[in-house]
Amino acid sequence: MGLFHRVKTMILADLHELVDQWEDPIALTKQYLRELQEQIEKAQRSIAQQIALEQRYESLITHTKTMIEKRARQAKLALERNEETIAKLALREKLMYEKKLADYQQQYETIKEKTTYMTEQLQHLHEKYEELSVKQWELHARANAAKTIKDINTTLASFHPEQALRGFARMEERVLALEAEAAAARHFLKATHTLPSPLEEEIENELAKWKEAQAKNA
Repeated sequence: MGLFHRVKTMILADLHELVDQWEDPIALTKQYLRELQEQIEKAQRSIAQQIALEQRYESLITHTKTMIEKRARQAKLALERNEETIAKLALREKLMYEKKLADYQQQYETIKEKTTYMTEQLQHLHEKYEELSVKQWELHARANAAKTIKDINTTLASFHPEQALRGFARMEERVLALEAEAAAARHFLKATHTLPSPLEEEIENELAKWKEAQAKNA
C-alpha cells in the first residue's frame, strides 16, 4: 500500500506541475480579455435589438395617437350629423385605441428602462475591459522581467569562475604560441631576404671583373 501511495503522490505532483505550466499568466489574461470582448459584443447586439424595439413601439404609439384623434373627429362629425350608430362605432374604436395606447406606453417605458440599464452595464464592461487591458500589459511586463531575472540567476548559478579562468588561461597560452610562431616566421623571412644568395655573389664578382677590364682598356 505504501508503494501505491507513493506512486499516486508522484503522479499527482506531475499533474500539478503540468497544470502550472499550462496556466501561463499572459495566455490566461488574453483569454479573459477575449471572453470579455465576446460579452461586450453580445451586449451591443442586445442593445441594438432593444433600440429597434423602442423605435417600433414609438411608431405604434404615434400611429395609435393618430387613430384616436381620427376616431374622435369621426365621432364628433357623426354626432353633428345625427348619425348615432356611426358615432358609437367611432367612439368604440377610439376607446380601444386608448387602451392599446396605455399598454404600448407602459411596455415602451419598460423597454426603455431595460435599454438604459443595459447601456449602463455595457459602459461598465467597456471600463472593465480597459482596466484589464492595462493590467494585462503590466502583468506582461512583470512576467518578462521575472523570466529575465530567472534566466540570469540560472546562468549565474551554473557559472564557474575557476573553469572560465582556466579556459582563458589556455586560450592566452595558445595566443602567445601563435604570436611566437608569427614572430619567428617574420624573423626567418627577413633573414632570407638580407642574406645574399650564391647567384647574387656570382653576379657581383662578374661585375667587378668587367669593371676591372674596362679600367685596364681605358
